[in-house]
Amino acid sequence: KVKPQLEEKEGKTFDVFTAVEFKTQVVAGTNYFIKVHVGNDEFMHLRVFRSLPHENKPLSLHSYQSSKTKHDELTFF
Repeated sequence: KVKPQLEEKEGKTFDVFTAVEFKTQVVAGTNYFIKVHVGNDEFMHLRVFRSLPHENKPLSLHSYQSSKTKHDELTFF
């Protein structure tokens, strides 16, 4: 659900978009920190927010970090 949001922000499309690791942080909703393989040896770290169920809002891409590798630690950001 957040792939189109990232593609719009980056101005390109990703043929490969596979989540390989994630962590969660409970706030007034949930932050998901997701390591995504985007092709070749390239990875990105995404911070995706899911609001509380009663708010009925879609998942939103809050921020991301590009130029990551498979071995970069996924941290809260």
